[in-house]
Amino acid sequence: MCGIVGYIGDKQAVPIIVDGLKRLEYRGYDSAGVAVHQGTNGLGLRRASGKLRNLEEVLRLNPLDGAYGIGHTRWATHGRPTEENAHPHRDCTGEIVVVHNGIVENYLHLKAQLEKEGHKFVTETDTEIIAHLIEKHFEGNLEAAVRDTVKQLTGVFALSVISMKDPNKIVVARFGPPVVVGLGDGEYFVASDVPAILSHTRDMFFLADGDMAILTRDGVTLTDFNGRAVKRQVSHILWDPIMAEKGGYKHFMLKEIFEQPRAVRDTTLGRVGQESGRIFLDEMDISVQEFKNFKSVRIIACGTSWHAALAGKFMIEKLARIPVEVDYGSEFRYRDPIVGPDTLTVVISQSGETADTLAAQREAKSKGSKTLAICNVVGSMITREAAGTLITHAGPEIGVASTKAFTCQLTALFLLAMYLGQQREVLDDATSKKLVTQLLHLPSQMEDILRRDHIYDDMVKALHKSRDFLYLGRGVHFPIALEGALKLKEISYIHAEGYPAGEMKHGPNALIDENLPTVVIATRDFESDSSRLLYEKTLSNIQEVKAREGIVVAVACEGDEEAYKAAQFVIPIGTTNELLLPLLEVLPLQLLAYHIAVKRGCDVDQPRNLAKSVTVE
Repeated sequence: MCGIVGYIGDKQAVPIIVDGLKRLEYRGYDSAGVAVHQGTNGLGLRRASGKLRNLEEVLRLNPLDGAYGIGHTRWATHGRPTEENAHPHRDCTGEIVVVHNGIVENYLHLKAQLEKEGHKFVTETDTEIIAHLIEKHFEGNLEAAVRDTVKQLTGVFALSVISMKDPNKIVVARFGPPVVVGLGDGEYFVASDVPAILSHTRDMFFLADGDMAILTRDGVTLTDFNGRAVKRQVSHILWDPIMAEKGGYKHFMLKEIFEQPRAVRDTTLGRVGQESGRIFLDEMDISVQEFKNFKSVRIIACGTSWHAALAGKFMIEKLARIPVEVDYGSEFRYRDPIVGPDTLTVVISQSGETADTLAAQREAKSKGSKTLAICNVVGSMITREAAGTLITHAGPEIGVASTKAFTCQLTALFLLAMYLGQQREVLDDATSKKLVTQLLHLPSQMEDILRRDHIYDDMVKALHKSRDFLYLGRGVHFPIALEGALKLKEISYIHAEGYPAGEMKHGPNALIDENLPTVVIATRDFESDSSRLLYEKTLSNIQEVKAREGIVVAVACEGDEEAYKAAQFVIPIGTTNELLLPLLEVLPLQLLAYHIAVKRGCDVDQPRNLAKSVTVE
């Protein structure tokens, strides 16, 4: 949500900043701006509403020249998405400039106080008061003024500040939204996320809450809000910058869908013993005895990660025989949850900076629960605060609608379920070996599904004008129905609802007619009697839809003649263990949503009103 990029060095700042902002477009934004120190010409500022191309045109007509500056893409919270409200924002003198991610909850009180002192405001934003507060506290040292300012702010914020009054430095502060600092050779960078600066450096560190960084051409100084020196571990990011480019695909989302076999392989790599069937999770400050003693598991997540968590519940309960509850991060801490030392709390976040999930993690920790993070970003806040970490190796995910991060989360949850089962001695060696073999075979099965991309053509022609969709699944497949519906609504703007197939008679049957496509997950594990039972009941649900003249799209296993007879459209996948089928089932649902959205002319990578990382409540 919003994006910050800053640069200080010997190069022209504007091209570096604008390029970094482009790499953050996936976070969602509605206006953009840049400010550069121009020496004796003062602080130059350019802003534009809408897409970055509008800002680029402004810069083409009225260029800026300088070797350090800050830029921002804004997602409106306070004030309309206009040029006037776009960041950066100035103080009264025009000599201090601020960009800000987050929300200042007490800004009206602060604004009223500043107005009484003679400050004049020109925007509707909460950010403008930050520039005025820095001006008020400035006594010759920019970082000291920023320290005094942040102590007055209630809410969450990531700030980058430059000033004519104290030149040749960028002051950065974090309390909530993510901030990463990049270390180059005589040049330094600040950004909201890794991809923005990855083409310039792979050595970077994340600020923690309460950290302040002062960037100059000579290096980076790191302190807390009281001015005390602190240290943060520098990470060497292994992502290739090319991984964040489209690589010949029409959209980032399509590229990321096709990267899923590789991502699942990478997430599994080094964590399984193929001959022994054992699972190895090394980044754990949780002892084997603690894993044995846990009496329950609580999984906390938001959005797509919450759907992964629901599937993880089935995996963990089946393989580890321990009760699991799944909570929305946004709801967890507001109901005085019952967790303690005998509860393992698993937090799932692609970015590791999701505000609601992070707050829930802290709530669980405050009650004595050990927390384990499943995350895609090394060094992010959630991983730093967790007792154990399971890093997914999806690589950068640029499309707002999550795809490969989801399948990697499912993979990580399956590994965790097996690990818990083994440590608790309820998962035997023979079963473990078989599960590991099936897990290692999944990427090639995923590749088979992706090779059939052409099969969606007829479906899309028939369905893309539909106003509503219904998605059905049973058991571990129900969360995948929810995820399929979410993908469609996110990128095509078609209303879609995921529902447990067994609940059809309790409401959804009333919706079915000849205009409603119903997507049914009708897969099965051919070696499982319980899977066969669920499958037969799902076939009955298909007949319910057909009896009401509904359109049926079935995701079914290859060679399933019953599904082919029952549905108008069938998307075939391979078969595997019941608990691993979700990793295969979700790919067709992602592709169906993608092709429908493209057919409807939607912005697939940057759907309206959505942001990649929700770093404020």
